[in-house]
Amino acid sequence: SALLCTLFVPIAIQLSWRLGSLDRPGGHKSHRAPVPYLGGVAIVLAFSTAVLLEATIDPPSGGSRELVTILGTAVALAVIGLFDDLKNLSPWPRLVAEIVASMVIWNLGVGVGLTGVTWIDMTLTGFWVVGITNAFNLLDNMDGLAAGLASIACATYFAIAVANSQFLVASLSAGVTGCAVGFLRQNRYPARIYMGDGGALFLGFLASYLGLKLEISGDGYQTFLVPVLVCSIAILDTTLVTVARLMSGRSPFQGGQDHISHRLVSLGLPVPVAVGLIHSAAAGICVLSFVCSR
Repeated sequence: SALLCTLFVPIAIQLSWRLGSLDRPGGHKSHRAPVPYLGGVAIVLAFSTAVLLEATIDPPSGGSRELVTILGTAVALAVIGLFDDLKNLSPWPRLVAEIVASMVIWNLGVGVGLTGVTWIDMTLTGFWVVGITNAFNLLDNMDGLAAGLASIACATYFAIAVANSQFLVASLSAGVTGCAVGFLRQNRYPARIYMGDGGALFLGFLASYLGLKLEISGDGYQTFLVPVLVCSIAILDTTLVTVARLMSGRSPFQGGQDHISHRLVSLGLPVPVAVGLIHSAAAGICVLSFVCSR
């Protein structure tokens, strides 16, 4: 998936310029020149192609229906995100789609199992899927930030899944890590392409699903702690901007330069240093997450 994404991204850059699919500066955006916006298409194609090729060459012994359903749901979210990139949709269609995606996961028998009460666990599953999907979308606010955090989180899922002999979860985690790393080559500062909502929703949804799939010994609270730790930087950033915007009387859906990354840059750190600091913090927490899982 890393190799495929590395090959697809230059094509996406050329296509973006031809079609005029550019993220233009202005408003709360910090970049000063138009940047191609179809990186999400390269991410989706790379991951989907890798998964379908592998499933064709070596079909999984079980879970084929779940694999197809999850891949289809992730692609559908990416398409909605792409429309949002191109047409600047209201946040509500995206939110409804994320809620539907969480119910798809629940109906597959995957979800939070903290309380044993169906409606409470189903609600918590919805909060987790919608929250993490949106968190990665909000994290896509600085060059290389979202792709780097997605690769760190899913590499951690990979390590935990291998340690627990969950080889299908490990394979999918490796695939997500690969396409995020392959995209990062052209997305790091100064970015030549952005993933847009299409790519961010795709990666965020898969990160939320893989977190729910981890099987860790212990009760429900111990099991749920590990994916929360893995995604804690994304959760912290989303909580911070949501509270800050509500306290200032703004909509949480309104963009702004109040993310952790922006705050670090406002303190005088260069963009690569600010992003690298966040990545380092995430990597440290993910090591802790792996220890907790054992």
